[in-house]
Amino acid sequence: MSTLRNWDYYNMTETFTDLHEKASQGNTFSQLYETIISRENILLAFRMIKTNKGSKTPGTDGKTIDDMKELVENDLVNEVRNKLQNYRPKKVRREWIEKENGKWRPLGIPCILDRVIQQCFKQVLEPIVESQFFKHSYGFRPLRSAHHAMARIQSLINQGQLHYVVDVDIKSFFDNVNHRLLKKQLWNIGIQDRKVLACISKMIKSEIDGEGIPEEGSPQGGILSPLLSNVVLNDLDQWVAGQWEVFPLAKSYSSDDARRRARKQTNLKQGYLVRYADDFKILCRDGRTAQKWYHAVRLYLKERLKLDISPEKSQIVNLRKRESEFLGFTIRANKKGKKRVAHTGVISSKSEKIKQEAKKLTFC
Repeated sequence: MSTLRNWDYYNMTETFTDLHEKASQGNTFSQLYETIISRENILLAFRMIKTNKGSKTPGTDGKTIDDMKELVENDLVNEVRNKLQNYRPKKVRREWIEKENGKWRPLGIPCILDRVIQQCFKQVLEPIVESQFFKHSYGFRPLRSAHHAMARIQSLINQGQLHYVVDVDIKSFFDNVNHRLLKKQLWNIGIQDRKVLACISKMIKSEIDGEGIPEEGSPQGGILSPLLSNVVLNDLDQWVAGQWEVFPLAKSYSSDDARRRARKQTNLKQGYLVRYADDFKILCRDGRTAQKWYHAVRLYLKERLKLDISPEKSQIVNLRKRESEFLGFTIRANKKGKKRVAHTGVISSKSEKIKQEAKKLTFC
């Protein structure tokens, strides 16, 4: 709700709503730059960055949001506009954070002014791409969360009685995003302002301090990276959904059951995708269909999106016999009467971490 209040405060609600509605109607956008550098959008971006807990994290220039708070509004607006006239992002600071499995994830921390600029772009691009995104993609999107993704999984198990899961792990997804393909995907989704695309290209090619200029990838840590990652994988979402869930039938049907019966009479592969960022599952009714989906998705990622999977981390799971993991939870289909119902739990390593944190709180 605070986001909406900020939109209203800076008179941007109507602008963002209009962008979303036009994009929903299939319009494309070749004049976005002026909206991005508008006074109201810049001030809104600064407000949003200021409330972000990462705003006190310095980039390679050593500055944080505190160094920009002293600027009067006109100076802030002018600084952003001047920086964008011949935009060259400063070097990105490399940071490493430990994952639960003991491995390390690379983050790229842009300088604070570059973060404000990325937020300016995100605010204007988001209403456009949101209108095109798949409804069962839940990561890094407004009003969606991991809980919604888990609820969808549970619904497919309980109501759909789908007990086979295709688990696919994309190998180092954020480090392997194809830049040329990403720009094409942005164009196809409706963002056709060449100046905007040129700026985005410079953002994703920002030099990483001590490592050089990346040839591919959209480093985690940038404000725009989550949105761009969803643009990349939206093609996969729509392709999977188009094979079954939203496949256009010759006739219209009044109920979901009737549509499902009609689809069963075709050669389509029944499968339902649930995605959270680069973590996704496809739920199927039987093992044979799951095998087909596994190989089809692997080929699609390789041939269309130039991405590889990790064979050792990708698998097909029969939820009636063993559990699958998703977003820090375990999932299994346990017997209850004549049916199977979803049973979820916290992954043991995460559960132990929660217990340790609880102990710390007890003795504080």
